[in-house]
Amino acid sequence: MERVELLPGMDAPDFEAVAVGGAYGPEGATVRLSGLRGAAVVLYFYPKDDTPGCTTQACDMRDRWSRLLRPDTAFFGVSVDSVASHRKFIEKYGLPFPLISDEAQSIVRAYGVWVEKNLYAKKFMGTERTTFVIRPDGRIKSVFRRVKPAEHTDILLEDLANFEP
Repeated sequence: MERVELLPGMDAPDFEAVAVGGAYGPEGATVRLSGLRGAAVVLYFYPKDDTPGCTTQACDMRDRWSRLLRPDTAFFGVSVDSVASHRKFIEKYGLPFPLISDEAQSIVRAYGVWVEKNLYAKKFMGTERTTFVIRPDGRIKSVFRRVKPAEHTDILLEDLANFEP
């Protein structure tokens, strides 16, 4: 399967999945991207709950949540982990934003972030750390690929600073 390359100005692929945490509560609820029209949406894709880089990224967002939080913007972390895994991750680190479970890998594939990785000369498929900022009309505003966990929040704050949805 060829990798999708989404670029600013393109329509963001719609999806329906379970989100847990934040406004979706500990039990979770279904979220659909098209149901969020009228608000900007930040989707940050990350490899795995409770791993060093992903924890650094999530906790930095948590620690600066008051600077990121905007009434006109919805934030979601997305990984192929289960709802139960997301729930533990949120509880362990006190994350204020919801996480979307994509166990079927349909969202990561639609956004072109399900890629071949190479670790210790071993090849495997996994999620590329990438963030999409989506305009209220459903078009992509910004794409940040291969984001470094410790730099992610700074990049988002800068991108959102001059963005009026």
